[in-house]
Amino acid sequence: MDPPLRRVSFLPTFSLALIAALPMGWALWAAASQALDVSAWQALWADPQTLRAWGMTLWTGLASTVLVWWTVARLLAHGFIRQQLARWLTHVPALLATPHAAMAIGLVLWLSPSGWALRLVSPGLSGFDAPPPWVTTQDPWGLGLILALWLKEVPFLLWVAATQLQREDLRRRWQAEFALAQTLGHTPTTAFAQVVWPQLAPRLRWPLLAVLAYGLTVVDMALIIGPATPPTLAVLAWQWLGDADAAMQAQGAAAAGWLTGSVAMLAGVTVMVLRAWARLRKSASSPLLLQGDSPWVGLVIGGAYLAVWWALAVGSVFGVWPFPQLWPSLWTGDAWAQVIASAPTVWTTLGLAAASASVCLVWSVAWLELTPRRWQQALRPWWLLPLVLPSVLWVVGLYSVALQWRLEGQWLGLLLAHAVMVLPYVLLALEPAYLAVDPRQSAVVASLGQSRWTDLLRIKWPLLKRAIASAWAVGFAVSVAQYLPTLYVGAGRFATVTTEAVTLASGAQRSLMSAYAALQMLLPVLAFALAAYLGRPRQFEKIGPMKDNT
Repeated sequence: MDPPLRRVSFLPTFSLALIAALPMGWALWAAASQALDVSAWQALWADPQTLRAWGMTLWTGLASTVLVWWTVARLLAHGFIRQQLARWLTHVPALLATPHAAMAIGLVLWLSPSGWALRLVSPGLSGFDAPPPWVTTQDPWGLGLILALWLKEVPFLLWVAATQLQREDLRRRWQAEFALAQTLGHTPTTAFAQVVWPQLAPRLRWPLLAVLAYGLTVVDMALIIGPATPPTLAVLAWQWLGDADAAMQAQGAAAAGWLTGSVAMLAGVTVMVLRAWARLRKSASSPLLLQGDSPWVGLVIGGAYLAVWWALAVGSVFGVWPFPQLWPSLWTGDAWAQVIASAPTVWTTLGLAAASASVCLVWSVAWLELTPRRWQQALRPWWLLPLVLPSVLWVVGLYSVALQWRLEGQWLGLLLAHAVMVLPYVLLALEPAYLAVDPRQSAVVASLGQSRWTDLLRIKWPLLKRAIASAWAVGFAVSVAQYLPTLYVGAGRFATVTTEAVTLASGAQRSLMSAYAALQMLLPVLAFALAAYLGRPRQFEKIGPMKDNT
């Protein structure tokens, strides 16, 4: 190929890479420069809270990740064997649409000493006529946070795995190998564990690292339901970064750097374990997968989500509700009236979510269309960095970028911050569908004398419209759930339903908190419903037999 053509083919790749890499690289450089203050590191390790908070972070993050991995393995085994994955996938978007903060608030409404769980057995069975002084939420063992992370991250990893299993090339090959293993005398569960799972697990590496990183660095869920004495290190870093003292802010940046190192270390260990396990394919049949069918796991998770949705719906309209009455004695719509009155908050949330999801979708489609496959593979880890690096680290960097680019407290700066966090999710959701498209299809269209745009607009994109719409809905949901970027880059000038819900979670206005949490969940549900409508298969009119009019 001559040099001019090579330059022309390289230009789209370079331009797209620059658009995304410039704010991400600048933010990482700014965060790293602040996190390398020697005096801040000395203050960090001199603080008596640091080691205890770090230990709590490791415990909650690792425990929730192991539970998520085990649960998804069991659910995939059950769904693949019984051929129920396609039916499950229709329900997963509703679970994905539940934001992290809304999940935590719903669990608090159930597990708190005056919540639904104890009311169901009081006073007939428990004998309590007043809420007991139990530590059921913000417990010092982090069990509430582990439960919330487990329930919230299972649908994400299950959805990513199901998209891999829906790829036509992989699905046919794995089903053939699965059937062959059974003809050799293996049970269905053993065949899945020894044939399908060892091939599927490496493809879930990045999503699993995202689950691990989020569990180690989550802030909003930890503030609502997580341990308070000590808190996790991410919460401590958030508190220090919000301090008026510059030294405490530097200590917070150092804590964010330490969290980043912890995530990198544990991610490296996780990758090595997965690779070592993949080499032992003959012994890859985990005992956990060989203990029979487990439909109860899916029932437990589905029941938990229904309970959370119920708690938020009822909690948003109750008035007077003395303990231990099972039902409120007064119903009121005052909380929703206050939510409706805060229309600017709702419109800010909708505008940011729609804009950031659309920008990231356009970039992802252009990247997958115009960039050679080798460049996609080479730069893929860079685009997925926001998944595996702590959100507090990104906040430090993005806030510095906003200050240097004079975007602090500006809507454009907030859009930039949201887009950086949304991009990896949109790309991760869209990429498997693009990889599954047969490249010979475009060659056939070109051989018929049609242009590239004809192929895209009339054939390829219509075939991918379901994946494109789903990726946009995922980006919308991720943007709605953003807490730290909105808080810091927005400089307190922009309120969203997420920032309002997390703020109210520490107060006594439970009905208003529930209303904001319910709205936070409702907006992504509507986005996924719109995606399902736009991505529905085309309906062709049936043509009846022709009549002979002669």
